[in-house]
Amino acid sequence: MGFLTRRVGASLAQNLTRIVLGAFMTAAGTLHLTVARDDFRAQVPSWVPVDADLVVLGSGVVEVTLGVALLTLPRYRRLTGVALAAFYVVIFPGNIAQYVDGVSAFGLDTDTKRLVRLFFQPVLVAAALYAAGLPERRRSPSE
Repeated sequence: MGFLTRRVGASLAQNLTRIVLGAFMTAAGTLHLTVARDDFRAQVPSWVPVDADLVVLGSGVVEVTLGVALLTLPRYRRLTGVALAAFYVVIFPGNIAQYVDGVSAFGLDTDTKRLVRLFFQPVLVAAALYAAGLPERRRSPSE
């Protein structure tokens, strides 16, 4: 677990990515828990063996937790960034199901929009890993 907690200096771009993702996840998680629960419930695949509302509430709590951690605990950015990347991977089947089942939510009301969203998920995974400082920057001999 050492690679998750090792302190490595972050670049300005990595810190900005961490802050943007943190704000985005905190806002998204808050929406899960409040006014957008219906849209989020619509995105839970029918094959998930847990109540859709419980999935939405649980994922909202995870999103708020990860978002706040990214914003307030930069020392643990590696751990929270990797956890966020894993979270994006775990929820990806729901995005696929939304496309396959043709579920409209959050303005994703056409197959084209839902398909484009699928290609955005790997970008989020990469952004979370980048905010985490992965891959590591190579240090020059003068550092």
